[in-house]
Parts: sequence; structure tokens; C-alpha cells
Amino acid sequence: MVSVARDEAERVQIATCVLLLEMAHSDEEFSDVERDTILTIVKKEFALSEETARELLDISRKRRDNSIDLWQFAKVIRKHYSLQEKTKVIEAIWSVIYADGTLSPHEDYLVHRLSKLLGLSHKELIDAKLRVSRGK
Repeated sequence: MVSVARDEAERVQIATCVLLLEMAHSDEEFSDVERDTILTIVKKEFALSEETARELLDISRKRRDNSIDLWQFAKVIRKHYSLQEKTKVIEAIWSVIYADGTLSPHEDYLVHRLSKLLGLSHKELIDAKLRVSRGK
């Protein structure tokens, strides 16, 4: 039973990282600051070492490159995460958006779309944005 739980935890970690990568790539530029922001987030939120966080990033990048939609990843998070945990994911997404200091129209569209896929309300999305923009 432990391996099932571990497998599910890994699936959630990959799904979360894929969504963060999707946001980072949404403006057609994947900067070092965005990569470093994602690594910092996954290390902190999942209690990972630097090496394990980099492995997660590599695995997630491959999954993202081979996927045709984001629903499969959002569905994993939606199924296994509480409202509070989903809110932390959307806060992490906002952190990636603001890592380069700008919010592009496409990033704005995508964060709204991801919020809906995760089952969050517009108010929950905006509250998360305000927490991130104010430094929590």
C-alpha cells in the first residue's frame, strides 16, 4: 500500500511541476529565473533535495513535451489535493508568472484556465494573486 501512496504522490508532484513549466513557457521564453523559481517551489513544497528537484523538473519537462493537453495533469491535482493545496498550486503558478516581473496576456489567460481546471473560483484565483503580489 505504501508504494501506491508513493506513486500517487509522485504523480501529483509531476502534475504540479508540469503546470508550473507550462506557465513558464507560455510567453515563449523559459528564463533561468523561472526555472530557479520552479526549483525553489518544488524543493520547498515537496521537501526535495536539489538533485531530486532537478530530476522532477526533467521528468516533468518530458511529460509536458509529450502531452496534448493540461487536463490530465490538472485532474491528478484536483483528485488528490484539498482546496488549500490547490490554492497553494495556483499561488505557485502566480509566483512563476511574476518571476520575470511581467504578466503577459497569454499568462493571464492561462492562469484563469488552470484555475478552472483545478476547480477554483475566480475569487480564490484573485485572492491567491493578491497574496503572491503582496509577498504573502
